[in-house]
Amino acid sequence: MIPEQAEVVVVGAGPVGLAVAVGLRLQGHDVVVVDQQAAGANTSRACVIHPRTLEVLEQLGVTKRLVDLGLELEDFAIRAGDRRLIPVGFADLPTEYPFVTMIPQPVTEQVLLERLEELGGSVLRPYAATGLTQTADGAEVTLDSGDVIKTQYVVAADGMNSTIRELAGLRMPGNTLQISCSLVDVRVDGGLPVDEVALYFASAGLLVVAPLPDGSFRLVAEMPDAPEHPDIAYAQRLLADRGPREAHPKVTEVVWGSRFRIHERVADKYRAGRVLLAGDAAHTHSPAGGQGMNLGLRDAVTLADALSTALAGDDTGLDAYAENSREEAVRVIGLAHRLTRLANVPRAIRPVRNAVLTLVGRVSKTQNGLAKQLAGFPER
Repeated sequence: MIPEQAEVVVVGAGPVGLAVAVGLRLQGHDVVVVDQQAAGANTSRACVIHPRTLEVLEQLGVTKRLVDLGLELEDFAIRAGDRRLIPVGFADLPTEYPFVTMIPQPVTEQVLLERLEELGGSVLRPYAATGLTQTADGAEVTLDSGDVIKTQYVVAADGMNSTIRELAGLRMPGNTLQISCSLVDVRVDGGLPVDEVALYFASAGLLVVAPLPDGSFRLVAEMPDAPEHPDIAYAQRLLADRGPREAHPKVTEVVWGSRFRIHERVADKYRAGRVLLAGDAAHTHSPAGGQGMNLGLRDAVTLADALSTALAGDDTGLDAYAENSREEAVRVIGLAHRLTRLANVPRAIRPVRNAVLTLVGRVSKTQNGLAKQLAGFPER
């Protein structure tokens, strides 16, 4: 049954929307989450949670569960074939979580959903938000069922093509890069490192190789003609052309695959009256560095706190959220942009790039600085 009113309506039940709802329920608020999908997506998509995000998620009571279900990795490396150009270690970072946690997005979503249900919440499916009106003291969200929910605040967590953002009159300008990417989850018969995330800078182009908890590997590659449904032969070519040279890993199965184009966009504003943006509805960028979902989850926890205070009568925290979170998004997009551009320099100068990175990568300050940037706390 769809309620007629709630303190907050969250549109979108991905990790970000669920995290906002959990944060609000923990503080005793009445929140309704609606999502247009009949069930949560079962594709892996985002697959890494960084140290700072693990710290922030402690507030929701889900960090231990995520770490238990994930794969802890202390190392990241930029490579060229079998040669490490820049080794990056997380073990010495100033945090209780000196590692990245590899965990498929559906598992993260399930952990957050279970936490929401523990707190008495749920997700209304499948309902699309089709209308939005605002007044001085509230808002109304209209669903495709014809139902209308009256609320104090609305959170747009409905992705890059957010309906709520558009209805609120907020813009998300930016660029769509002329870079098509392939994403393939594979099983291999040995030959790939199981203890690090590797970013291969090859003459043929970029390849990211990341181990997952079930023993499979995530491959991400810039590819002009990326297929919609990659097969074993395609994945094998990626590894042969761009991956390790001596080990010769053999692909035995393609678990899942997709393709996408890189967007670099950030909303002009994160707030329009009673409407707040979070996650991909507010920012989207290259997957280089695995920052997207992490940034969104940190948005969510901060926003839940700000909304709780606003519901008590002080909405200044919402403006602070809108300003500070946008600033962080711009910084993160800059980092992802630099990594993407570095990986996609013209083929003729890639050997020069690799030689320079080898020299720079020997400097511990470079290694530590990149580790902190990737982990989410460059200021520490």
